[in-house]
Amino acid sequence: MTNVELDIKGKSLVIETGQMARQSSGAVVVKYGDTVVLATAVADKRVKEGLDFFPLTIDYQEKTYSAGKIPGGFFKREGKPSEKEVLTSRLIDRPIRPLFPKGFYSETQGIASVLSYGNENVSDILGIIGMSAAIHISDIPFDGPVGAVRVGRLDGNLIINPDLSEVEKVDLNLVVAGTEDAVIMVEGGGSEVSETLLLEAIDYAHKEIKRIVALQNELRSLVGKEKRELIPVTEKPEFKKEIRVFVAERLKEAIRIPGKQRRQEALDIILEDAIKNFNTLENGEKFFGDSTKDLTRDIANIFDDYEKEIVRNMILQEGVRADGRKPDEIRHIACHMGLLPRAHGSALFIRGETQALVVTTLGTAEDEQKIDSLEGETYKSFMLHYNFPPFSVGEVKPLRSPGRREIGHGALAERALKYVIPPKEVFPYTIRIVSDILESNGSSSMATVCGATLSLMDAGVPISAPVAGIAMGLIKEEEKVVVLTDILGLEDHLGDMDFKVAGTENGITAFQMDVKISGVSREILRKALEQARVGRLHILGKMKEAIPSPRKELSPHAPRIYTMQIKQDKIRDVIGTGGKVIRGIIEQTGVKINIDDTGLINIASSDEESAKKAIDIINGIIAEAELGKIYMGKVVRIADFGAFVEILPGVDGLLHISQISEKRIAKVTDELNVGDEVLVKVIEIDNQGRVRLSRKEAMREKS
Repeated sequence: MTNVELDIKGKSLVIETGQMARQSSGAVVVKYGDTVVLATAVADKRVKEGLDFFPLTIDYQEKTYSAGKIPGGFFKREGKPSEKEVLTSRLIDRPIRPLFPKGFYSETQGIASVLSYGNENVSDILGIIGMSAAIHISDIPFDGPVGAVRVGRLDGNLIINPDLSEVEKVDLNLVVAGTEDAVIMVEGGGSEVSETLLLEAIDYAHKEIKRIVALQNELRSLVGKEKRELIPVTEKPEFKKEIRVFVAERLKEAIRIPGKQRRQEALDIILEDAIKNFNTLENGEKFFGDSTKDLTRDIANIFDDYEKEIVRNMILQEGVRADGRKPDEIRHIACHMGLLPRAHGSALFIRGETQALVVTTLGTAEDEQKIDSLEGETYKSFMLHYNFPPFSVGEVKPLRSPGRREIGHGALAERALKYVIPPKEVFPYTIRIVSDILESNGSSSMATVCGATLSLMDAGVPISAPVAGIAMGLIKEEEKVVVLTDILGLEDHLGDMDFKVAGTENGITAFQMDVKISGVSREILRKALEQARVGRLHILGKMKEAIPSPRKELSPHAPRIYTMQIKQDKIRDVIGTGGKVIRGIIEQTGVKINIDDTGLINIASSDEESAKKAIDIINGIIAEAELGKIYMGKVVRIADFGAFVEILPGVDGLLHISQISEKRIAKVTDELNVGDEVLVKVIEIDNQGRVRLSRKEAMREKS
């Protein structure tokens, strides 16, 4: 076994290999504190015929034994991946994927398994580092390695890898991944942080990333395998030239058609013509020495490369995009509110050819999502779910459960909004937002952020500030660089960067950057952030024209939640033995009641009268005796020296024999029996809370 180690924040980051999973192409165990992750990478020795893409799969899995837990459910074993596992799989994939060389098409799989889970909050970070190291020491061609860290800001200071106790307190939380030379991926959010702080945090993270990259290089120098030889991509320059000449003029015209569908239809026709013209037996023999070869894929690849070249040259040389916009121009925006009468809040956000129908539903504490994770059980009261049906891009596909893309986009939008959601003490509702993408041509996740803000405001949720999101792109050829605002789907596909920024007027709440080239410089990043800020403010202005602030009243169909605070020692009185009392209140009034350990009670009902009735019952239960107040009580026990009278639920007082009647009586039972109702006055409450009553004084006052 060989290992290398590095000190980060007072703990050793250890990467070791040679003991576990030795039949993988490459395998490492990464340790940091009590957290241990096994990362393996395997690439098929065979290359599938006809592939023109890199078939890479990255999976992250959490073993429940890593936290000393047994899975819940009937089967008592891990089931389908949790949302966190899906998101972490994407997080590992994104910085790794761009670094495989062109022409490597062997099916490759990477698996990161959490074997031990500590409170360091780094299992996802170790997954990235471990996957990079496993591939780096293997025979798989790779232009890495990649390092990664989490960076947060705590009490005004940037820190590396905040642990579980610190991460709840940070106002900035980013995962940054990169090579020795540049940053490749950034993912995270903050509480309205500035662009300057974001750049500073990325720079701060990159210093540690360089050290982690050096550690992986050290490991490779000790145990690295010789890399496989790449099968060279055979270029047929004459064949390529003939096709380009054939499509050139029509392709240049079609690229400039503004509408997505019209443009794609024109491009499809040109490609079909090229295939008909060039996919012949003669060309197969002439250029490939095989008259039986189907040339469709080769022609399509040449066509796609030429399309990409034309679009990029238009932007770099003319400053004109496929839909005629300038690089920093935003498409037309429209906001429509309150479209769905029975929904608690709804909005349709339209930007160009992207539409998001976003609906907000308000629920009670019973609707919170229970999450059973390695950290333990938690409850989630704010959820955002994103759906991408096939009709949104004019396709026919079977409807499936949400995939990695849907889960990832939903998580990004949720992160952008969570910083402006009011605390439960202010707005004690469970909030669920659903975004259905009805049309898509670029950045539906950022349209979801905008639509969700409008939907929340339409529902009357008192968010602290509106949030808007915008997607940025990049076209870079040597020294020529153009940053694109509000990118199209075409520009996302053909560009060098996908860069999403969401935030308020005051700062950034969510940030995601993926680079398809070897990295981006700080200057490009700074320019993109500034251009995104200007674009975000423009969109916020359009949103405010539609709805300047949250509605003052909730939808008539939304539940009303009334809150009341009781003493903690009264909680058991309201709940009753085995929940008998609280169940009785619910059955009697039809409301929903939730009581927490602090004595905060939430009463939810769509009927105000029912809620008030429940409140009155609870007030009666928790009421305490008041000195000098007269009550109609019930005799619950007789003693020689007096009677015990219940004046409130659970509150008894002593009615001494001398206080029962104006005349002298020999026995209590001469005047009272158990079950009798009697008018009494509170004449004393001692330091221990014991109550003394008087029937004589009550009768005097009433007479």
